[in-house]
Amino acid sequence: MAAIEKRSSDDWQELDKKHYLHPFTDHKELHEQRSRIISRADGVYIYEEDGHRILDGMSGLWCVSAGYGQEELVEAAAEQMRELPYYNSFFQCAHPPVIELSKMLQEVSQPHLNRVFYTGSGSEANDTIVRMVRTYWDLMGQPGRHTIISRKNAYHGSTVAGASLSGMSAMHKQGGLPIPGIVHVEQPYWFGSDQTMSPDEFGIAAARSIEEKINELGPENVGAFIGEPIQGAGGVIVPPDSYWPEVQRICDEYGILLISDEVICGFGRLGEWFGADYFGTRPDFMPFAKGVTSGYLPLGGVYVSDRVADVLIDKAGEFAHGYTYSGHPAACAVAIANLKLIQRENLVTRIHDDIGPYLQQQWQKLTEHPIVGDARMIGLMGAFEIVKDKQPMQRFEKDLHAGVRFRDTLIRNGALMRAVGDTIICAPPFVISHAEVDDLMETTWKALDLTHNTLQE
Repeated sequence: MAAIEKRSSDDWQELDKKHYLHPFTDHKELHEQRSRIISRADGVYIYEEDGHRILDGMSGLWCVSAGYGQEELVEAAAEQMRELPYYNSFFQCAHPPVIELSKMLQEVSQPHLNRVFYTGSGSEANDTIVRMVRTYWDLMGQPGRHTIISRKNAYHGSTVAGASLSGMSAMHKQGGLPIPGIVHVEQPYWFGSDQTMSPDEFGIAAARSIEEKINELGPENVGAFIGEPIQGAGGVIVPPDSYWPEVQRICDEYGILLISDEVICGFGRLGEWFGADYFGTRPDFMPFAKGVTSGYLPLGGVYVSDRVADVLIDKAGEFAHGYTYSGHPAACAVAIANLKLIQRENLVTRIHDDIGPYLQQQWQKLTEHPIVGDARMIGLMGAFEIVKDKQPMQRFEKDLHAGVRFRDTLIRNGALMRAVGDTIICAPPFVISHAEVDDLMETTWKALDLTHNTLQE
């Protein structure tokens, strides 16, 4: 017997309107326009209830790395649910899936990252890190070092601590955020600057805003710096090459903990296992989620360095923190199957050597379009900027909503990307083929032309 009844699109939309509060949504606007009902998916495509096929250029929400319809992931979940659908990790308990996954995670990470703490999401992972950073410094006899430095326009989750670490003012306006002990510095967004510096000069300056904040607060009061290797929800902000080496120098010099938020970049997105590997940093923590299960079941966690884990183990006694679903056995089983699939199919290498360069080459050509001012992509993670004029660079007026116009036009024509203001971001599944890349780019050009025409009316 099917668990979900068959209904028409109109029926689903009406029930949605009556009963479901969506995340990050203007519900008044949604109710005026009606929701898009996604009923099935396969490969790199999602399908609306009415049959409209859309190439998913966002991998769901950055997470469906292995693509839709991977039966071995489905079977891994079903098999584990039959054997042990759930048990917790409290009370000195564990189970084979969580132990096996922990071993596999260590094998694909840097040598000093040997232990993992599990959560249900990236937001929970970053909440966990706030607790761990402050507990670590308490145990080290430096309780003043509770302040964590983050960046403006960063995204680290939407829970109270995660949203506080995030640097988005719209989130901070709701709920009295950020919480005390979290401060923000400039992001390494060269295109969004006045461009009077070279990219490398700007990268050094952006990194040194961290050092300036450390000295303003006093090094004895700063515990950690957190950053996404590439800022995702903020608009795929790719830092200049000079940025991360300078950040690492600053963290080393002042002895603060470095947190590389790998919720989006982790597990192959950049053509390396992690963004820290791509940029050559040595993090003390790596929060992760999304791609660890290709989104088939919720799972998140935190890689914890030996530097921190050894202190927690030796000195903390009980670390009074955790979640009911930490290390959920079915989610761990799916993660194991997902990592095996990524390794067997050499998907990380494929992104580095094949499909990544193929998409990047076509992506860069978008700058030839009259309303594209910049296009950037590393691995399978990219963005382009919609602009009114290129020389000098000028954005469209905000009330024209150029980015949203493009996004909606693109979806109507059979592909999906995300608009962050007038920045369009893209992160397709790792399994996308050359022909599907061609389809995506052809549809993108068509949507750009149509959007350009409407903006000139």
